[in-house]
Order: sequence, then C-alpha cells, then structure tokens
Amino acid sequence: MADEQVSLTSLILIVVLGGLVIRYLFFSPPAAPTAPRPARDAQSASRAREAMVQRIQEICPHVDRRTILWDFQRHGGHVAGTVERILSGQIEAPPVTFQPPPLPTPSPSSTAQTQPVKAPPKPAEPDLITRYKLQNKVQADGESEPAAKTKAWSSNRDERQATLQRRRDDMILAARRRMEATIAAEKAAKKAQQ
Repeated sequence: MADEQVSLTSLILIVVLGGLVIRYLFFSPPAAPTAPRPARDAQSASRAREAMVQRIQEICPHVDRRTILWDFQRHGGHVAGTVERILSGQIEAPPVTFQPPPLPTPSPSSTAQTQPVKAPPKPAEPDLITRYKLQNKVQADGESEPAAKTKAWSSNRDERQATLQRRRDDMILAARRRMEATIAAEKAAKKAQQ
C-alpha cells in the first residue's frame, strides 16, 4: 500500500471538484423564488388567482374561466404553463363535477381603487371607405384614373403626408376594384353554371 502513488490528474481532479463544491455551498446567490409566496389569507389568495385568470383570459379570450381554474388546480397555478397548454391545444376540459370557487367579493374601500374607468366604446366603422371618407372617390372612380406619380420622396413634411395619404387611398380603391371584379366574376360563373 505504501508503494501506491496518486497520479497528477487525480490530484487536479480532486482539487477542482473540491473548489466547485466549496464555491457552490458558500458563494452561490440565494435562489430566487419561482412561484409567488403563499397568501396570508384565503381572500388575498383568491384575488391573486382571479388576477392570473383574468390575465390568461386577456391573452386567450376563447377559453372560459372554469377551464383555466381547472388547469391551475391540476398544474400548480403557473400562468406560463397554462397559456402554453392553451396555445398548443393540450388543455383539458374540466369534469362536470368540478365547481370553481366563486368570484371574490371586493371590499368597499378597494372597489373605488381597483375599478378602472371604462372608456366609452368606439363606434365601429363599417369599412375602409367610410373610415377614410372615400365615398366621393368611389363614385368618381369610373371617371378618372389615379393621379400620375410625382417624385418619390419630398423633403417637405406636408407633401410627404399628402403623398402617403394619396397612396393609401389609391390602395384602398384598387382593392375595392379587385374585390368588385372578383364578385362579378363569381356571379358570372354561377349564372353560367345554371
């Protein structure tokens, strides 16, 4: 036994491993918590859960609250995991017996603070022609062709703005002409088949 020698590679390996162990044990930063800390009471836990459910419903409005809560309960309440399962189509429908907890009732003092003021809904514009006020150009569309092209880019801001608006209008009108031509061709094909 006295004749055995420790090789140089074994000695280097022991020193490196010992250094790594000491560094890991004494000099590593504390692990950051990956999950939120448990709430102090049931009401704050339910508010936090509902906030996560609302966040997911903003991302995926087609999924109902009950399905999201079921996935939270099954998979530990991770928002990223739930969204990933929804987007990949792997979310499971909750069983009939699963009844989600009721929505938490906010306290009267917090309702004034947490309720955002809802903006009045914008009236929906029916189409681009109405939105950009191109009715007169649609009526005069058969009479005149688009204006001849001017220089590509101007150093004047107002000229650039007018050029871009004219391009936008021409693009919308050209799309409308193509759509009308397609519809007319489809109608002609249907009449020809009958």
